[in-house]
Amino acid sequence: MAEQAREKPYILHFITTQKNVSPFDANMARDAGYDSIFTYTNVTPEEITGLVQDAIFSRGPRGVWRTGIFIGGRSMDVAMEMLETAKKAMFPPFQVSLFADPSGAFTTGAALSAHVVATCREKFNSTLRGKRVVVFGATGPVGGCASIMCAKEGADVTMVAHSSLEKTQALADKYHAQYGVTLKVVDGSNEAKKADIIADAEILLSCAAAGVRVITTAMLQNAKNLIIAADVNAVPPSGIEGIDARSDATPIAGADWALGLGALAIGSRKYNLQKQMFQAMMDNETAVSLDFLSAFEIARKLG
Repeated sequence: MAEQAREKPYILHFITTQKNVSPFDANMARDAGYDSIFTYTNVTPEEITGLVQDAIFSRGPRGVWRTGIFIGGRSMDVAMEMLETAKKAMFPPFQVSLFADPSGAFTTGAALSAHVVATCREKFNSTLRGKRVVVFGATGPVGGCASIMCAKEGADVTMVAHSSLEKTQALADKYHAQYGVTLKVVDGSNEAKKADIIADAEILLSCAAAGVRVITTAMLQNAKNLIIAADVNAVPPSGIEGIDARSDATPIAGADWALGLGALAIGSRKYNLQKQMFQAMMDNETAVSLDFLSAFEIARKLG
């Protein structure tokens, strides 16, 4: 009887395509309340069904909703594929909560986009509808997620190709087919082209690799329509010159007609968002499936 009365612990199965799991994500899951975290590395999409079904049958009704599966990795597309495969591998009453966040990109992209939406509302009494949004680093998972989220808010989104115009256009076409958004693509392979691209932008998002300066103060001088610029790069130098990592809707140095959102300000929101999403898995007695669109919805509610 004592055994029956005792609640089962919260268990998280952490699956990644990489050699190692993310220590950041593991810490976040533990701090959110998971009692045990079991890790699976170098996992391929073909292995998901077997792993999921092996996890769902052993714990009974109370144990099932206290069991979660987290999907990490590096690729947005692979993580979404694994998430869909995991959902299809389950059936009532054997269903556990799922959360995909490869390299933290889903929660970072959602925190970034939600912060831009909130800044538009609070500082300019406006929405993203019709706003000209330019995304650098758009082929990465953070930039890809942010492009989709902003487009779903009604923004006129342009994805900037830094090396391959064809690769970026292929991504835009894929996102259109999968998520019903229309995204423009332009060539930003040199400094002059980047300066021309941002000249008419109202919102500028820098989601490029860490430690890479994408936009200089000189480029910003022609961007007189700019109202918000956001940079997710916390590793010096900043992706956008003049934006301090701690900037939180403060004027950009050298381009003070626009407000800057720095990496640490965005990161604080990302931290709270990821914690909320892990807790949502534990708080719901019915299974939830969380992806980047779910993350954006939760981030909007967090403010």
